[in-house]
Amino acid sequence: MNIIETKLQGVKVIEPRVFGDHRGWFMETYSANKFKEAGVDLDFVQDNQSFSATKGTLRGLHYQLSPKAQTKLVRCTRGAIFDVAVDIRKESPTYGQWYGVELTSENKKQLLVPKGFAHAFMTLTADTEVQYKVDEVYAPECDRGIIWDDPAIGIEWPIDIEPVLSEKDEKAPFLEDAENNFRFEE
Repeated sequence: MNIIETKLQGVKVIEPRVFGDHRGWFMETYSANKFKEAGVDLDFVQDNQSFSATKGTLRGLHYQLSPKAQTKLVRCTRGAIFDVAVDIRKESPTYGQWYGVELTSENKKQLLVPKGFAHAFMTLTADTEVQYKVDEVYAPECDRGIIWDDPAIGIEWPIDIEPVLSEKDEKAPFLEDAENNFRFEE
């Protein structure tokens, strides 16, 4: 398993080792021991899965406030997505900056999105499935969002189409107006 640091502190790309032969392939998608060796000590408590029928479906930018903030380990098991993390930790040197990576069923990459980051993905194909682990259960009272096209963030989405959004995501506030109780800690 290869764990790659990104420009945003704590956001990591995970590249599992894939072992293939004439039968197909095998990979270890998560190992607590290997993550601990890389300095990531998490206790995942819930697995989530989503299906998006339409190319251009955009889910996010989502996060949960503390004390119910979530770290997510995201992977695409069917199709392809552009997965994004946005630093929303106040006083962070990278506050408002984003990192994006293509996750596909073929490249098998994963994105680790820590607490203090908003998360979103856009489907690049129809019939896309995404699975992710979280280290805190869903808490609707702490559920928040930021509008996907906030010009202060400036995410460069890879396909130029009008995204398919939920009503909640259509009405999300800009970063400057979003409720947020995260602070940067060195």
